[in-house]
Amino acid sequence: MNTYEKDFINTLEQHQKIVHKVCMLYTQTENDHQDLFQEILLQLWKAFPKFRGESKITTWIYKIALYTALGSLKKEKRKQKAVEDYKNIMIDASSNDQVDDRLEALQQVINKLAQMEKAIIMLYLEEKSYKEISEIMGITENNVGVKINRIKKKIKEELKVQPWNGSN
Repeated sequence: MNTYEKDFINTLEQHQKIVHKVCMLYTQTENDHQDLFQEILLQLWKAFPKFRGESKITTWIYKIALYTALGSLKKEKRKQKAVEDYKNIMIDASSNDQVDDRLEALQQVINKLAQMEKAIIMLYLEEKSYKEISEIMGITENNVGVKINRIKKKIKEELKVQPWNGSN
């Protein structure tokens, strides 16, 4: 074990209560607590070489832990929103209870989209963040948001005229 690793482990042993406090504040289950704890440790490990001692180590740990926790919350909210949006598309599209029919119709509509639109909606449905989508597609995060909203609107409009919905 090198000096860097020893220093990190010693620092963590002395101040891990800070990380646990942050985890307790932002999670409700033990599994979520452990997941967030691991994510914070990873971020601390990555950032440790950049710590220059310009602030107290505890301040630095709190900062990393809180930013990581808040980022995790945002990611979770985006996932929940994506699932809700997907459900809303399906519910708005039809009163038909046959999920298979609606999924097939959705797939047909997605297949009609332009290539870039298909890629963006696929990434969105895969619960990728706007940032990840922007990096993959080479467009800004704001542009991702605009495009996703337009694509969802297109899909909803197209699904409303599907034959299985009873309106043409």
